[in-house]
Amino acid sequence: MEKRRSDCPALPPGWKKEEVIRKSGLSAGKSDVYYYSPSGKKFRSKPQLVRFLGNAVDLSYFDFRTGKTIAGKHKSKTRQRHEPHSKSGKPDLNTALPIRQTASIFKQPVTKVTGHPSNKVKSDQQRATEQPRQLFWEKRLKGLRSSDVTEESLRAMDLPQGLHCIGPDPSEDCLLWAIASALHLSSAPISGQSASAEKNPGVWINASQPPCRSFSVTEQHIREQEQVVDRARRSLEEALTADTLARIAQTNRETGVKERRAR
Repeated sequence: MEKRRSDCPALPPGWKKEEVIRKSGLSAGKSDVYYYSPSGKKFRSKPQLVRFLGNAVDLSYFDFRTGKTIAGKHKSKTRQRHEPHSKSGKPDLNTALPIRQTASIFKQPVTKVTGHPSNKVKSDQQRATEQPRQLFWEKRLKGLRSSDVTEESLRAMDLPQGLHCIGPDPSEDCLLWAIASALHLSSAPISGQSASAEKNPGVWINASQPPCRSFSVTEQHIREQEQVVDRARRSLEEALTADTLARIAQTNRETGVKERRAR
């Protein structure tokens, strides 16, 4: 390797810059730069120089490879610091966080305080309004049926007699889809449409409610639904018990066959 050592005018007197040129390998022709203090201590990177010199020398615009101070960047930064207005005479409205110019090579952001008492917060009325919703979207699901693994259509649910659908497609399927969607997406009570919506659904319909007449849920309705759920749970329990017993019987038969073969 070829070594070249010279004085570094950008650093205090006595500092030396050494450039080592590689002669072999894949990186042949490239060079490594090192710096030596007057006492002979070796520095391999700019962070090491910054930590050693501290605030004694400003290395913000010091180029570690060339050993020189970049004057162009220094002038441009100084001009921007003393000229906050642009060429057109308008003030600089850039809201980016200011950067503290310190001796460290890492840019440290300054905390930007926006909660001053004199500040006025303006709300965006366009964003505050509710987003528009599509009316009668249930018609897109018309003709679709859910099926099991055997591709046999599942039986649809039966709605209470007091629910009457209003709108361009007064079918129970559309009403069922709308009620299920409202229960899943909305946290408000489900009460149906007003009387005016029944006269002219295209104008007075409430998109957050299912397209049906106004209804109320009584204690009797809740008790009847609880009985339906209890019957469904008992049927499921009986089916699971029967399946478990059938599995046990099958296991016993297979065990008996193996024992007879072993004899």
